[in-house]
Amino acid sequence: MTAANASVDPSSCDREPIHLLGAIQPFGFLIAVSTPDWLVQRVSANVGDWLKVAPADMLGRGLLDFIHVDAIHTLRNQLQIVNVTGTAARLFGIRIDDSPRRFDMAVHTQPGQVVIECELSAADSSVNASALVRGMMNRVQGMRDPSTLSCNAARELRALTGFDRVMVYRFAPDESGEVIAESTDAGIESFLGLHYPASDIPRQARLLYERNWLRIIPDIEAVPSPIQPTLDSAGKPLDLSHSVLRSVSPIHIEYLRNMGVRASMSVSILREGRLWGLFACHHYSPLHVSFERRTAAELFGQMFSLLMENREREAESGYENRARELNDRLVQALTGEDNRAQGIARRLGDIATQLNCDGIGLSIDGKVTLHGMTPEPRQFVDLIEHIRASTTTSGNHAINAIRADYPQASEFQGRSAGMLVMPLSRLPRDYLVFFRREVAHTVTWAGDPNKPVVAGPLGDRLTPRKSFESWRETVSGQAVPWSAADLRIANALRMSLLEAILRQSDQSEEARRRAMQRQDLLIAELNHRVRNILSLIRGLINQSHDPNLSSVQFMDVVGSRLQALARAHDLITADHWGPALFSALIDSEAGAYLSGDAMRIQRAGPDARLQPQAFNVLALVIHELITNSTKYGALSDRRGTVTVATQLDESANFIIDWRERDGPPVQTPKRRGFGSAVIERTIPYDIKGEAQIDFEPLGVHARFLIPSTYVQCMDKAAAQPTAAATIAPDELPIPQDVLLVEDNLIIALDAVDALRKAGARDVRPASNVSAALGMIEERQPEFAVLDVNLGIENSFEVANRLLALGVPFAFMTGYGENEAFPDELAHVPRIRKPFTQQSLAAVLGRRR
Repeated sequence: MTAANASVDPSSCDREPIHLLGAIQPFGFLIAVSTPDWLVQRVSANVGDWLKVAPADMLGRGLLDFIHVDAIHTLRNQLQIVNVTGTAARLFGIRIDDSPRRFDMAVHTQPGQVVIECELSAADSSVNASALVRGMMNRVQGMRDPSTLSCNAARELRALTGFDRVMVYRFAPDESGEVIAESTDAGIESFLGLHYPASDIPRQARLLYERNWLRIIPDIEAVPSPIQPTLDSAGKPLDLSHSVLRSVSPIHIEYLRNMGVRASMSVSILREGRLWGLFACHHYSPLHVSFERRTAAELFGQMFSLLMENREREAESGYENRARELNDRLVQALTGEDNRAQGIARRLGDIATQLNCDGIGLSIDGKVTLHGMTPEPRQFVDLIEHIRASTTTSGNHAINAIRADYPQASEFQGRSAGMLVMPLSRLPRDYLVFFRREVAHTVTWAGDPNKPVVAGPLGDRLTPRKSFESWRETVSGQAVPWSAADLRIANALRMSLLEAILRQSDQSEEARRRAMQRQDLLIAELNHRVRNILSLIRGLINQSHDPNLSSVQFMDVVGSRLQALARAHDLITADHWGPALFSALIDSEAGAYLSGDAMRIQRAGPDARLQPQAFNVLALVIHELITNSTKYGALSDRRGTVTVATQLDESANFIIDWRERDGPPVQTPKRRGFGSAVIERTIPYDIKGEAQIDFEPLGVHARFLIPSTYVQCMDKAAAQPTAAATIAPDELPIPQDVLLVEDNLIIALDAVDALRKAGARDVRPASNVSAALGMIEERQPEFAVLDVNLGIENSFEVANRLLALGVPFAFMTGYGENEAFPDELAHVPRIRKPFTQQSLAAVLGRRR
């Protein structure tokens, strides 16, 4: 670094006020109004391009002068949601003036004002975000391996958004990052496995990623539109932390320009409210993703975050459960020992199995015992002296690189590079030390991490790296980092060992009591965590409107409710969106939340099929009842049971009687939240039925009436569901070359996967009639699956061509059975959407 720029601080990027840049990206406009009078306080300079009024002419006037009253009414309604959730609300396809244009809008609040952002609705504004995300999640949620899960999630997000590259970028404890998965367009260089230094994403940017799930930059060369006036009466710029249009830092623009990227988008991946990683999306030409598709991408990021967190917690749970079992056996074994110190030394190998380690050393009562890969005895004694002299904490502490703190560790770093130190007494200090061996590996950086920036044209600030050529660095003297689960296991083990030692020591009764309290508290905390990890109940719906909940807690609750609705939707769509069995709903919810104990919910009385509207409503109610019962009621106790008795009254109304028994004593709740409202009010409000819940001391008793309008009674012959008839396939081999005609990319990807799993080797997708006919002429397929409706055209022309060639095919349709088909095509098999792998396999097998 030269003398001219010697004072440049690499941390200067961390201090850039990226939320106070005073401008927005020009693909939309911004209006800030005061509350409660809704007078315009600030506007973006480009507002005239949209509303045909000069910015200066808007300031100080009522918003009603420029935007239709209906739009303002809708905005005010959405503010209720904003005030409850503390997040931005979204509106789609809103008309704001006399023009036929429709806008997508985002609205959030700041002290004393409401910030409204608008952008033109996309032409394909019929995007169903929840349906898209559900299909995406269905394709990834069955994957247990985090690497495979990440790769497929990147592919799904690229299919949704159209970016050239989508990466899954995970942060390390030192805030550097690694590309752990990616999906790219053909011919694009892979970034998979590259590492990026922490300085590439400054701290304040990380904080914004934790507050806002999605960030879009459609074109880095677009000229920002400044906000007028720049400062308010207090001399402060507008805080754009929650803005979807917020302009981009010049440093970040140059960073993307150096990479050759023209458009980008990021979707946060959070764990427990902290930034775990990102979906990083790049495009090499301008790309604007519609607000509705961005909303779907954001929802996918939130659900993926929960799924990835669940996968990691499952692994941690298994690890911690095994350690707890070993800990319990250790405590039992030590209970019969006269000399606890000698007992610990004899069982050093067993203790080592509780943690993922390569060796273990014990220094107690002046004696040293070593097991596995450890320093030599003399080296271990010197290390213990260093620990005694340098350690001030009384608890466990972990180090990934001993050499960094204790240079003499270079003598034994090949065997022991990292350690977890566990104090076992006060004075003299006795220690148990777990060791991990060195993991020497090569890190491939996207440029030299030691020279991430150079002083450049922005003055006495930093310019991003101009080279993204791989730069390899061999890391030595380090062990695999100790995880949070490692530390929790070590804490529990220390409490157990301290208890064993204190029972034989001359410590006072007070010291023993405190040690036991610490152990009890720790075990209780571990039990609590394990229950949360293993349980499928992710929070209570009746707390979803609590302003004290974090965003992650709120998403847990929403995720649970969505899963209940998804299960109900599966049951309905299994019969072509027709009435579904009430018993299937009970079995589905019981199976999801009680696993092997589903029989604790007993049914009595006649079954009935319920129309989809009533079925969905009842799904939420049953979900709430089972959730609350497994948390607080009869199902929270192994002895408790629930009886669901049904009957049909003289008017053919379906009566459901829910009764809990043998659980903990019931008390009437002091507060009725959202969950209680679902149970008590949803059925009367949505389907004009009846609902009553009584908190009887012996167990909750609830009674519901489903009006006969929504009920299909079942005769005795139909009371038990029968298995679907099996269609015997012809003695023909599964076709290997299949043509698929489908205009929706997400559905096409799903169908391709299903057809291949059914046995087809080569599945060629086409999105329109012209492309399909071209593929037929190029190579005649053995079989074809044709979506009937292809946007502005249908596939009958393709069907007639296949008919002429004698190629068997089937139609795929999301419409009803009454859809008009030409006479010559009326006999063709039809697959109803949503299709399954089984339905596709069946039509392949019975083709003519």
